[in-house]
Amino acid sequence: MTETTTSHPSSSNRNAPIISYQVAMAQPSSHLFEINLRIQGWQAPVLDLKMPVWTPGSYLVREYSKHLQNFSATTGAPRRALVGRKVSKNHWQVETSGVTEIVVQYRIFANELSVRTNHLTSTHAYFNPAALFFYIPGYERTPISVTIVLPRSDWHVTTPLILKAGEAEELVFPEQKTFFAPDFDTLVDSPFEIGSHQLYEFEVLGKHHQLAIWGKGNLKPELIIQDIEKIIRAEAEIFGGLPYDRYVFILHLTSSSSGGLEHKNACSLHYPRFGFRAKDKYQRFMQLVAHEFLHLWNVKRMRPKALEVFDYDQENYTTSLWFSEGTTSYYDLVIPKRAGIYDTKTFLDALSKEITRFQKTPGRLVQSVSESSFDTWIKLYRPDANSGNSQISYYLKGELVSLLLDLLIRARHGNKRSLDDVMLKMWQQFGQPEIGFTPEQLRSTIESVAEMDLSDFFNRYIDGTEELPFNEYLEPFGLRLVGVEDDEPVPYLGVNAKTENGRESIKFVESGSPAQVAGVDSGDELLAIDGIRATSEQLSEILKNYHAGDIINITLFHQDELRTLPVTLAASVPNHYQIGPVPNSTNAQKQNFTGWLEKYYYERSRPVLQSAWT
Repeated sequence: MTETTTSHPSSSNRNAPIISYQVAMAQPSSHLFEINLRIQGWQAPVLDLKMPVWTPGSYLVREYSKHLQNFSATTGAPRRALVGRKVSKNHWQVETSGVTEIVVQYRIFANELSVRTNHLTSTHAYFNPAALFFYIPGYERTPISVTIVLPRSDWHVTTPLILKAGEAEELVFPEQKTFFAPDFDTLVDSPFEIGSHQLYEFEVLGKHHQLAIWGKGNLKPELIIQDIEKIIRAEAEIFGGLPYDRYVFILHLTSSSSGGLEHKNACSLHYPRFGFRAKDKYQRFMQLVAHEFLHLWNVKRMRPKALEVFDYDQENYTTSLWFSEGTTSYYDLVIPKRAGIYDTKTFLDALSKEITRFQKTPGRLVQSVSESSFDTWIKLYRPDANSGNSQISYYLKGELVSLLLDLLIRARHGNKRSLDDVMLKMWQQFGQPEIGFTPEQLRSTIESVAEMDLSDFFNRYIDGTEELPFNEYLEPFGLRLVGVEDDEPVPYLGVNAKTENGRESIKFVESGSPAQVAGVDSGDELLAIDGIRATSEQLSEILKNYHAGDIINITLFHQDELRTLPVTLAASVPNHYQIGPVPNSTNAQKQNFTGWLEKYYYERSRPVLQSAWT
């Protein structure tokens, strides 16, 4: 099928068309959104319609158009069919010669509950506009109105978009709500939660906030709001205020999944419905809130040059996601500590767990964090059996190089400067004017705050794959990282196994490990060790009966072929890593530590937490 090329007037043209959407859901249990797109004042012979293939904040081509069905286009009264055709996976064209008004109708199947997709059931409707609406090439900056037709009188709409000015039809058509977006980017950045969800309103620093909660669980909204307020204040301190008039938190309570997606004036959060009573689970939820909220500055307003203007038609490549996501991950541990949601020990324990994950990922020595950022479109969200051996998450390593940069700046300037100053400077130079930054500009900003050349640091730890020297950077703060083994040493085999559907499945085989050298593969079914049946739960206990250098015989199924492989065990490796104080720390080290973790913005309003030194 041939694609027709057409030229489009600039959307700044006063003759730009009027674009309006109507979203109905007459039978929510069908999972079908019914979309009407009305275009008035059209002047070109061909109408191009494209659906985004991804949504900002989630760096994977998700092919949203795969859920579109029942496409048609009409004009006039009575309605007359127009010729429309699909010219690529996400691109439709309609012949519009001599036509000024077009109505496009289609349906979107929505039964995937995630922060990136659409979900329509008998209990609620949630959608991300990138996964629901077309854009018209050349008219991305044209205003758009969205009317929601409610299927039930007890349903309501929560979105960061504002109601259309002069909204009078609410009195005549209470089942309809019309919202306004000044352009397509704003529309894409505005999720919708529709239903009988709980809605809470609160004020922080003179700005209006909403918390929409869908689902049942053991959370206490009043407590959550109190801690969200603390997070808002702590993050606003870094940047000197809040850059919005209203912000919306959308929280979905699910069976088990957890995640979030940031927007300029909102965020969508998923969390297990019963994950709020246990202290550690509640703290992880507040870290999720801190992460997504910080994104309203870092990545939504101060973003890499490659993301300054979104191309919704294909991948948008940048090497700087280690900063946009990884530095945000560092702060999602720091902010709850500053806000008093947890103490210093909890912070250091959480940081130790992150370092443990990092140190137990062999791919950290194969893929640099800048390469990880660039390759997110094909790697991070598409893991396979070898991912742990060949790649590293830019979230995880970005978080840890941000830790090192924070400690470097603090140690060099006696805690009078920190990564906070980098964030503020990036905000002032790039975030407030919304000018994309290059990797060179990011590095230059960090160097200007540190007042030193960071070429060596970037070459080795951002663009290179050298081991991160944690103790070198922790030592000035009286801390050290130590590897901790089990009470009884476990000889090193190099596999992760899991019970799945009655099978003991080998899920991961570490590169260069005794198991890999012997020929064990991911996907093999573990049966026995030295003729004795073995399960994933028993594996560690079984190995404790052996020593480094011992040869064991592993029996397994490899693609239905029974095999017994001799494996020579290696010396045990740390089970986890832990940050703790160095022996006999100096006063200078204690002062540095106090300046990093015990003196923070909130000491003006509440007592400083008891030091981890006592």
